[in-house]
Amino acid sequence: MKKNKKQIAALICVILLVLLYIATLIVALLDFPGSDRMFAACLMATVGLPILLWIYIWVYGKFTGKHTITDPLDITPSSDSTEKPEDDDQE
Repeated sequence: MKKNKKQIAALICVILLVLLYIATLIVALLDFPGSDRMFAACLMATVGLPILLWIYIWVYGKFTGKHTITDPLDITPSSDSTEKPEDDDQE
């Protein structure tokens, strides 16, 4: 059930971004009073929406203590990488 909610939230965000792209294109092509301000607002929203979504997911993970996609990856060396590097000056 929780995964379904995440998928719905992601789908809503994708739909909003597509609508913002379409609105930005339409405003860029049309010339009417105030179109420059509306174009700037569309560009700001296109950049701001993913940033706000990332911040929301990050804060949600911090408050709930759950692992989210915003957490850094734990990179641990595997047992295969314990070999010594070869010396280049041996000929």
